[in-house]
Amino acid sequence: MNSRRWKSLPAAIALLLLAGTAAAQAPGGGGMQNPGGGGMQPPAGAPSQGAPGAQGAPGAGQPGMEPGGSEQGMMRQMVDHDFVKKTLENNDVQVRLSQMAEQKAASPDVKQFSQQMVTIHNQLNQQLAPVAKHLDVSQPKKPSKKEKKQLAKLQALSGPAFESAYLQAMANEQEQSLKEFKDESKASQNPALQQTARQDEAVLSQHFAILKKIAQAHNVPIEAKGKK
Repeated sequence: MNSRRWKSLPAAIALLLLAGTAAAQAPGGGGMQNPGGGGMQPPAGAPSQGAPGAQGAPGAGQPGMEPGGSEQGMMRQMVDHDFVKKTLENNDVQVRLSQMAEQKAASPDVKQFSQQMVTIHNQLNQQLAPVAKHLDVSQPKKPSKKEKKQLAKLQALSGPAFESAYLQAMANEQEQSLKEFKDESKASQNPALQQTARQDEAVLSQHFAILKKIAQAHNVPIEAKGKK
């Protein structure tokens, strides 16, 4: 591999990640803490995703059932409940995987990426907390059986083998997360959650692009297929 390209990669990754984190924490980028606020803001340079349901737009209120508990309101609530539940579960997996990578990864770029993933997905959990409470969705308190098996497998690895398995596992999780956000942006009839999903998808896409660059630098094949 070209050594000059390798040395410059971590700096480029850091710039993209820090830009995304700073934008998400900037005033007005409070995500689902304010469902009408449009979610996490895309990193600098990310394409605009349109403005339906943006802050101050009519109908950009709290998610939930329509007045009178109509069938349409109940269906909306089921769609949003499923989205929030799956997102919290996916965040939990990525945080646990990345916490392990913080300790076990030897390559600076992989370690830096794992540290940022812990920060970003914990932040997303905090942003989801109000709407999760409204929809009666609980944050996962412990790993699922599938997740325990995955973590045990990675725990037994070290060096390049661990980093390869970590990057591949994160690719699967991030692909699944992107799918959920895309589905929500199309299926939800709540303008606030729909806009949040659309804008946060841009941020998640940036993370996935960074992961693929790191994997390419380490000659790790990414064949993300999502969760079964």
